[in-house]
Amino acid sequence: MSEIAMRKFTIQVDEIFHEGGPVASIPHRRAAACAVITNPFAGEYVEEITGLMDGLKPLGIMMARRLIDALGGDASIIEGYGKGAIIGEDGELEHGALWHAPGGYSMRELVPNSRAIVPSTKKVGGPGTRLDVPVTHSNASYVRSHFDAIEVGINDAPRKNEMLLTLVMTTGPRIHNRAGGLKANEIIGEDGLR
Repeated sequence: MSEIAMRKFTIQVDEIFHEGGPVASIPHRRAAACAVITNPFAGEYVEEITGLMDGLKPLGIMMARRLIDALGGDASIIEGYGKGAIIGEDGELEHGALWHAPGGYSMRELVPNSRAIVPSTKKVGGPGTRLDVPVTHSNASYVRSHFDAIEVGINDAPRKNEMLLTLVMTTGPRIHNRAGGLKANEIIGEDGLR
């Protein structure tokens, strides 16, 4: 597979101090990285597409590193993650599925205590399409305090022959979490669930 052709890269960082309740002494931080790349399969049906996954691995590592840097540079503070893709109209949903392994494993490689599966979403859409990327705790998917979503999108992407690939990370639970369930300090960490 040829080298990935990137047109645009963005990082968005949110600092949340409160949601109407008490102001947190340390804000909850969430970040999303988006890479807009040419879809090498746009406009035609290609039977064998899995080779693109190897080509996407370096992009995944770069994006994960940039997210960690945007959140302060210490991977040990990352507690939540997710991934997603928006495929331009000349592509197909299956092209977004090629991001699952390189996007997920790149974060799991850099984030300690990352046994949980990386939640994912994808859709086909044109420029300005928005995507709600699911977030779960990086070490145990059943930790309710970290169930979240980060909305991503770029006003001029994806064009019909492009894909917008995204990774998201958070530094902790929702700012006023009080939904009960398994707590982060109760994680056993054996199966990625509890």
